[in-house]
Amino acid sequence: MRRLLATIVTITMIVAIPGTAFSNAASTNSQASIAKSTPKVASTKAKVVNFPGSRPFKLQVPSLYSKSNPAPLIIALHGYTSSGADTEKYLKLGPVADARGILYVAPDGSLDNNGLQFWNATPACCNFYGSKVDDEAYIMSIINSVSKKYSVDQKRIYVVGHSNGGFMSHHMACSDSDRIAAIASFAGATYKDQSMCKPSQPITVLQIWGTADETIAYLGGALVAPYPGAAETIADWAKLDKCSAKPNTSPTKINIESSIPGNETTVSDYFGCANKTTVELWSVAGGHHVPTLASDFATKLVNFLLAHPKA
Repeated sequence: MRRLLATIVTITMIVAIPGTAFSNAASTNSQASIAKSTPKVASTKAKVVNFPGSRPFKLQVPSLYSKSNPAPLIIALHGYTSSGADTEKYLKLGPVADARGILYVAPDGSLDNNGLQFWNATPACCNFYGSKVDDEAYIMSIINSVSKKYSVDQKRIYVVGHSNGGFMSHHMACSDSDRIAAIASFAGATYKDQSMCKPSQPITVLQIWGTADETIAYLGGALVAPYPGAAETIADWAKLDKCSAKPNTSPTKINIESSIPGNETTVSDYFGCANKTTVELWSVAGGHHVPTLASDFATKLVNFLLAHPKA
């Protein structure tokens, strides 16, 4: 109880910036630079459709949408204290989704006792007050509502999340792999207790994590409850996806962090996974909780997702 109270006190003293879940004093300078350097979202010709209800959301319908051509669907989940709008400003998935003919939703979580938005994800993050809100059901209702009104490619439904949203994306992969083709978790881990993760079928998992993350530790740690580190997270998914080989021993390098010179991110993946799935880790060397993303990050992320439809 003391640890939980201490965690809550720490969290409630945090100031959110676009795209963050939460932060601490050690990263104040880097966060300030990120906030200043985050450009405005590029304009698109996409249409925005409001879905009303007790938990409304907005759907971005691409300008290329046609009922006769089922479109992929991406749902992007924000971090603790953040919002769907702020996460879009940070990840900039909207313009890429429009250009690639993708239906896109960046919904909001519910409010906790401090009036801060969160997702009720894994035990570790970030339900600090024991809320009973069923965010899995809410996200599935988004998928179902959009699928009812629009032509959705049911083999290309994806969930992306940052921090608390990353934890929530793992929750969705564990519980709804029959509907979701792939997830991308950015600075959010799976369950520490793997008995709580029971996917009904293999699912592609992309884990993105900064090695210098000061909020969600790359090597694992604890918030409300313990969470695994990056290597443990993808190793757990490799077992669940029945991958036949260890991570690539000759990983490639890419650039997704614009403030670090060169190709700072190592790409490690498992081979021979069931149902043509992939388990992959992008380790951002020296990357913090909210890296300054390269201008083509959204394109790299969307390219990965679209390359991994459900078999």
